[in-house]
Amino acid sequence: MRLSISHDTTYHYEDQVRNSIQYLRMTPHDSERQQVISWELNLPRPVRAQVDPYGNILHVLTMDEPHESIILGARGQVEIDEQRECEHEDQSPLPFLRTTRLTEADQALREFAQTECASRRDRSCMIDLMNRLNAHIRYQPDVTDVKTSAAEAFASGKGVCQDQTHAFIACARSLGVPARYVSGYLYTDSSDHLASHAWAEAWLDGAWYSFDVTNCLTRAERHLKLAVGLDYLDACPVRGMRRGGGVEQMHAHVEVSPTRVQVQQQ
Repeated sequence: MRLSISHDTTYHYEDQVRNSIQYLRMTPHDSERQQVISWELNLPRPVRAQVDPYGNILHVLTMDEPHESIILGARGQVEIDEQRECEHEDQSPLPFLRTTRLTEADQALREFAQTECASRRDRSCMIDLMNRLNAHIRYQPDVTDVKTSAAEAFASGKGVCQDQTHAFIACARSLGVPARYVSGYLYTDSSDHLASHAWAEAWLDGAWYSFDVTNCLTRAERHLKLAVGLDYLDACPVRGMRRGGGVEQMHAHVEVSPTRVQVQQQ
């Protein structure tokens, strides 16, 4: 499947921002499961690409002059291998056993994972865990924010894809299974969930397997991966800091659609 992406984000500020810096992980890279056909960023100024410690393509946008808004755009096409169940990498998965504030498993999460998996550490265990978390943490927008931890979302039983993903990662790591946060896009016929999406990957049998807790999917056949990390803060498309500006308003518009591939006749 070839997916076309259009992603525009606008930040408006109540007062002038004296200076700001934005860390952008809005560019996908080629892998066993996806091939980038075309991609471009539309930014206020040219920015050189670099690679962060997790292998993500990173752009750092620095604006030293006063400004009242920032407009960021990304668009392109990516070919997705719908049949591939896992991805292999040369980098060690062991760093993804580390916990963070957002993914630390409290006693409730540890007991939940242990009850579900017991001594199992295979894919079927992770699938069962995914399904149970989907039932426990009901998808409900606007009840959590980017600071909500896995333990807090689990205790409330409500959250969004970010929270469900953090809870899965916390459980997996508590069982000794490396797991990581994935940000990207999802093509779906339903309008219930946003096109910007988050899911988890767990390291099993020498490869990374996907687990989309929100949709109970174990194959990322309609998912376009942007970035990975220990949690949301490592992998989110835009993360920044600023001096001044007062109240911030953010508006994002994302469109994900399949694109027909034109076959040239000989």
